[in-house]
Amino acid sequence: MDRLDELQVFLAILDTGSMAAAAHKLRRSPSAVTRSLATLEQRVGMRLFERSTRRLSATSEGQRLATHARRLLADYDTAVCENEAAPPQGLLRVTAPMVFGRRHMTSVVTKFLMRHPDMQVDLSLSDRNVDLIDNGIDLALRIGRLENSGLVARRLGAVKRITVASPAYLQGRGTPATPEDLAGHELILGTAVRGLAEWRYRKGEREHIVRFTPRLQVNDLDGVLNVAREGFGIARVLSYQAAPDLEAARLVRLLDGYEPEPIPVHLVFPSARQMAPRVRAFVDFAVEEFAQLPLIRQAPSS
Repeated sequence: MDRLDELQVFLAILDTGSMAAAAHKLRRSPSAVTRSLATLEQRVGMRLFERSTRRLSATSEGQRLATHARRLLADYDTAVCENEAAPPQGLLRVTAPMVFGRRHMTSVVTKFLMRHPDMQVDLSLSDRNVDLIDNGIDLALRIGRLENSGLVARRLGAVKRITVASPAYLQGRGTPATPEDLAGHELILGTAVRGLAEWRYRKGEREHIVRFTPRLQVNDLDGVLNVAREGFGIARVLSYQAAPDLEAARLVRLLDGYEPEPIPVHLVFPSARQMAPRVRAFVDFAVEEFAQLPLIRQAPSS
């Protein structure tokens, strides 16, 4: 951990009176704050706090360190502010969902690196929502409703959950006009995210729930799309996942009048107040780039 960062954590504990409160203030995990204090105490070779069941109190050594730490961090902030206009530089760690990342985030990252030659990006594509702080990640793109995690979010737009089938399948089996019509069709269940074998639709205030026993389950998105393209049955995916097939007329969008509410797409990061210039530069750039995607732009911005 950066040594200036250790001092920031130390002062946060001192000012709030506990490691839990410091973790909340800094938007970090309690374990990260505990490790930072332990490392600093080991570095200076003495205890900086007296522990009690209710509150931490600085030792005399801790009080002396706090005086020097505040002066040092103030001088550091002054030096950094003088360099705010400098171009962003350094390593940026980003994560995004697998398919969305391959189709869209890689392009945004490439354009960003071409604009900022002093930057490096470590892009991790994964469908797991990893903890940003514990994994040292600067920002993440997430699709879906956000949990109340304390992260800061910038909304990029939204995608929709859509129903698709190939023209050949529809020619042979007919086109469903309502969700209830799906009962007479072959439905392909994607099981990348485990759940009930049911599809939910909505029109106005009425919700339509289609429960079924699939003859085919596929745990991979490309597999679901391949089976749908080959004409086996009807699939349900996110709009950006099927966009190339819809544009090429390999698949047809069904039941669009019954689609549920759009699913929001956000960039999330640990803190806006202490955002590094490299993070701010990427966030601003990504917001502009994603606004140009039709599948993002067409969604409500609320």
